[in-house]
Amino acid sequence: MEDSDIQDILIGLKQEHRDLDDAIRALSGTSAADQLQLQRLKKKKLFLKDEISRIKDRLLPDIIA
Repeated sequence: MEDSDIQDILIGLKQEHRDLDDAIRALSGTSAADQLQLQRLKKKKLFLKDEISRIKDRLLPDIIA
């Protein structure tokens, strides 16, 4: 996979992460918030954050001098 392909995947994951953040905020604002659904969304958001970090590390590895 080339860097440009990885960049495209990273952009998509970041967008999905933002969308989940909006969904969590909207669901939290309702009085009848489904706690199980909120928990699932937050777990998926955390997974995406970890995946974004892994991809960034792959693109820009740490260089120890």
